Amino acid sequence: MHLLRTATLTLTLLSSSLMAEIITADRVIAVVNRNAITQVELQQKMNTVRENLAKQSVKAPPNEVLLQQVLDRMIIDQIQIQFAQQTGIRIDDNQLENAINRIAAQNQMSLPEFRKKLEETGMNWRGFREQIRQDMLLGRLKEREIDNKVVVTESEIDDYLKLAANKAQMEYDLAQIFIPLPENANPDQIQERRIKIQAARKELEAGTSFASVAASFSADKNANNGGALGWRPAGSLPPAFTSLLDKLEAGGLTDIVRSPAGFHIFKLLDKRSQQEQVVVEQTNARHILIRSNEITSTTDAKQKLSQLRIRLVNGEKFEDLAKAFSDDATAPKGGDLGWLNPGETVPEFEKAMNALKIGEISTVIQSPFGFHLIRVDGRRKQDVTLERARFKIRSELKQRKAEEQYDDWIRQLRDRAHVEIRLKDE
Repeated sequence: MHLLRTATLTLTLLSSSLMAEIITADRVIAVVNRNAITQVELQQKMNTVRENLAKQSVKAPPNEVLLQQVLDRMIIDQIQIQFAQQTGIRIDDNQLENAINRIAAQNQMSLPEFRKKLEETGMNWRGFREQIRQDMLLGRLKEREIDNKVVVTESEIDDYLKLAANKAQMEYDLAQIFIPLPENANPDQIQERRIKIQAARKELEAGTSFASVAASFSADKNANNGGALGWRPAGSLPPAFTSLLDKLEAGGLTDIVRSPAGFHIFKLLDKRSQQEQVVVEQTNARHILIRSNEITSTTDAKQKLSQLRIRLVNGEKFEDLAKAFSDDATAPKGGDLGWLNPGETVPEFEKAMNALKIGEISTVIQSPFGFHLIRVDGRRKQDVTLERARFKIRSELKQRKAEEQYDDWIRQLRDRAHVEIRLKDE
């Protein structure tokens, strides 16, 4: 998911300065555990941020502010990269090549065309590849350490539905200014951050654009993109946030909001209701699956299914042959897949299934799982509003929990790391 977002923005957000060869005197700006961040690396990142802000017509913050923001982000990334590598996460060249091929396809280019386009803008191909590798590494780390460990119970979904009963389910298009708090922050640290967020609020009240204030004050990773968070469903936000957002019109600002992670100011760009009835056409289907492997070749699998199809056409029961021959877990149930919603099977299977009449048996169909014979036993229109609502709420609550846990995890990782800043060693 994170990689796809990176991919779609590649051509606009990566600047030539990020990847360019720079010949200049270099020195160490920071030491993160045993790795160094150099002046050249820091300057490249700062140049990239300035160019991105200029493309958005946003005034860059003062040099010393931008330097600290960029350096902080580089330190956090470096700590995560080191942790990922120490705990066995690797992105090999094959995985990287597949990802870059997908990026090229998303930009509607062949790989050679994509590389040529990047190099025409001054980007260094090797540097681009390593940036994508790093993005993949960080995404995989977050997935392993946070996303895969988040659990949302059925009772939590029930509680949310009770609280949201008779209320429109909302989504909010948001931007934020965020000032984080250290873990176990003492009163002096809290007051220091409170003064900073109050200064940001005064800038907004004086008429400075939200994007400029975010660039100058916010510690959020989206600070240099106007603080934009995009569309966020209500369930993914703490109730304290949504209660404020519900009172705002598009373009409005919240007061300063305190969360366990720090201080926030939100700008509501837009909001919309997501409450609607969802009716889909479901298909009741059975299948027989034959997988190709070391024992069964592709040719043998297709031939076996062709013979089974002849037996079905001659009157043998689909259920009996599925029980006897199918390699799928549904074999004991006669290949019964139950009632399927659109999108619940792989595209190759769904396309073939949708083309069948009730009672009709497909030809041999190939999917990523193997080779299939499919029979459609029925179709119906079904209201899945509640089912979809529960799925949506589960996803939103998981997103909220993951973000909260990720912020805490990053703070703990940062606190355990040895970081030495050498900005004053000039």
